[in-house]
Amino acid sequence: MREILVTSALPYANGYIHLGHLVEYIQTDIWARAMKAQGHQVTYVCADDAHGTAIMLKAEANGVTPEEQIASVKASHEADFAKFLINFDNYHSTHSEENKHFSELIYRRLNDAGHISTKDVEQLFDPEKQLFLADRFVKGTCPECAAADQYGDNCEVCGTTYDATDLKDPHSTLSDATPILKTSKHYFFNLPEFEQFLKDWTRSDNRLQTSVANKLQEWFEAGLATWDISRDAPYFGFQIPDTPSDEPDKYFYVWLDAPVGYMASFKNLCDKRAGTDEALDFDRYWMQENEHKTEVYHFIGKDIVYFHALFWPAMLAGSEFRTPTGVFAHGFLMVNGEKMSKSRGTFIKAETYADHLHPEYLRYYFASKLSDKVEDINLDLEDFMQKVNSDLVGKVVNIASRSAGFLVKKYDGMLSEICVESELLEDITKTGDEIAAAYENREFSRAMRLIMQCADKANEYIDAKKPWSLAKQEGTEQEVQDVCSVAINIFRQLMVYLAPVLPELTNNAKEFLNLDDLSFASRNEWLLGHKINKFKPLMQRIEEKDVAAMVEASKESLAQAAAPVASKAVAKKDNKPAKEAGTDIDAETNTEQADYIGIEDFAKVEMKVAHVLACNHVEGADKLLQFTLDVGEDKPRNVFSGIRKFYEPEQLLDKKVICVTNLAPRKMKFGVSEGMVLSTGNPKTQLTVVTLPDNCVIGDVLA
Repeated sequence: MREILVTSALPYANGYIHLGHLVEYIQTDIWARAMKAQGHQVTYVCADDAHGTAIMLKAEANGVTPEEQIASVKASHEADFAKFLINFDNYHSTHSEENKHFSELIYRRLNDAGHISTKDVEQLFDPEKQLFLADRFVKGTCPECAAADQYGDNCEVCGTTYDATDLKDPHSTLSDATPILKTSKHYFFNLPEFEQFLKDWTRSDNRLQTSVANKLQEWFEAGLATWDISRDAPYFGFQIPDTPSDEPDKYFYVWLDAPVGYMASFKNLCDKRAGTDEALDFDRYWMQENEHKTEVYHFIGKDIVYFHALFWPAMLAGSEFRTPTGVFAHGFLMVNGEKMSKSRGTFIKAETYADHLHPEYLRYYFASKLSDKVEDINLDLEDFMQKVNSDLVGKVVNIASRSAGFLVKKYDGMLSEICVESELLEDITKTGDEIAAAYENREFSRAMRLIMQCADKANEYIDAKKPWSLAKQEGTEQEVQDVCSVAINIFRQLMVYLAPVLPELTNNAKEFLNLDDLSFASRNEWLLGHKINKFKPLMQRIEEKDVAAMVEASKESLAQAAAPVASKAVAKKDNKPAKEAGTDIDAETNTEQADYIGIEDFAKVEMKVAHVLACNHVEGADKLLQFTLDVGEDKPRNVFSGIRKFYEPEQLLDKKVICVTNLAPRKMKFGVSEGMVLSTGNPKTQLTVVTLPDNCVIGDVLA
């Protein structure tokens, strides 16, 4: 029996769980259940990632303490996970005494070994909020293209990356104050000192997928950098111990104590089980000398590989703890072949899904798509409905429903004393070895294909024998019982194989089959002379109306995103209220600034996500740029915009913008304009085109 500790990455305690998150937790839960079913001791722990500036500010905005904020979110997360049958042995929080203890212990050991250094860092500081500003809390004018309202790390208009200190006219997004430059001492983990260790570690013992190891090689070639592990007060987290008394308070950066949360959650579980039959020894799993006695696996998304495959093992090795046996990364979730979209209703919360559809449908569909590769998976809602209905209802459950009735009515639920198709049943039993290996290797899609092949064999057998016809003939009573008994035995095998994916279905099947055990080993014991109970429907078909209702309930209005743009269009002019300003028609663009309008009029405006296919100067026009826009229609649109003095065409090429698509086409001197590209600002001093993130879907309507 192997002793295994398995974790999923910690969800951030600042928002809800959505289907993209669930890919990881369902994948981990299936793997943990499959390994338990094969007789191994498996412990699955997780926790909320509960520290950081974002949580501190969210709590402030909500008028609660950070502790109250994270407690509320943790309860929400645990409720969502329970709905999807995620079976944690322990779910904890990084804001815990255990996490504080191990974070400080790891830091002190690293510091004592000379792996921590300090240096002064100059950052922007908000004099009103009295805190240093992360890049996402600073906006200003791009130092390269002069685009306004850009964040502190890169320009969304021209794509230039820069330091926040390079922004022109910066302002804090938290208070709108002008930040000042301020110097502070920061603490750094000297990651380059572990370069050779990490090169060996990432290529040894199949710890990482090949593609991940190859990606790390690129980072080695680029050179590892020291890692800033400190943040200045105010900050919600743990204070760094042993800092000089004359220095301002220093806190661990959230990414230092987040992975330590794996250890903390496990220690919390060890303490809970102390003195019981399920007692666990923390040291047996985390001390270096026990690295080959137990196994530790982390399931993560591909976006946090750097932290888990470089920082984390280096921190552990440098502080004399064992390193993970394996780190398994997965890709992102696409819905209907595209990134999740709020306007399309495909950015779906776990809670919203569970309000409309059974969570096991999703568990099975994800299992049918997941492999051991770091690949994005696609939730095609039409395919989702068809696959679940065909595989689970039409194939698996159908085996029991079309066989049980004969046995209960004619034979009081008793199965035959012998198996008349031992070769068929032996074949399906042996397939269990392949299925078990596929589960262990995280080749879930292969496991599902093998299981459905077994289901196909059962249905082909039933179709060939036609027990419904046999039951009408004289002298065939034993044959009917034999045929249906073979079918029920195969159904039992399928429940054994599907148990890690469909725990609720298999628990209900246990009652029908009159069994207590559906472990992998139990498949070797055929049901002969065994009494089953009356069959009750185990799973309903997915209805298209329920999928449609889920999508509709997931749609979130994008009017708030467009509202600032609309408000600019009716802003004050010449220090007069817009409703008194009249109109100002530009002779070249032939557009106008309108008076205030009612909500009914605004609702008529159709705005869509548009992709800039081409952007060019207009010969003979000093103010115009000519756009060719893909708005998700059969052909691109031609649009003129009076922003030439603010942009060069290449700055907007390939960007996602907002296009008003239901304006009447306007014939101009230079051609016909078939819409309007939205921008904000003062047309005399600076207009900024409203650009959207890359994950916005072309043609989406902003409602």
